Amino acid sequence: MDQADRDELRTRMMTEIVKVKKDILALQDLARPVEPDNAIGRLTRMEAISARGISEAKLKDAKNRLIMLDQALSRADSKNFGNCRECGDPIRIARLKLLPETTLCVECAQG
Repeated sequence: MDQADRDELRTRMMTEIVKVKKDILALQDLARPVEPDNAIGRLTRMEAISARGISEAKLKDAKNRLIMLDQALSRADSKNFGNCRECGDPIRIARLKLLPETTLCVECAQG
């Protein structure tokens, strides 16, 4: 991987980290417990509880992605950055641009 690709990926990761942090803040509001004293109907309360569960799952995924992006950013200067952790082959730059936190090439991720 050349330095230009490495710099572009670093910039993408920093941009994505900012976006994921904003998503986490929004999801934290949506994942708050449904207040039992709210004057809403039973079905509406069930929908709110269901929506809260979905938001909690999305929040967990976003927090995990943030950790992975932070780890990838810290590895960006490593000589092995961009190489598959399974087979050691270079991960295609197109894949890294879509998922800069990935540590597996397509072949190893599928198999």
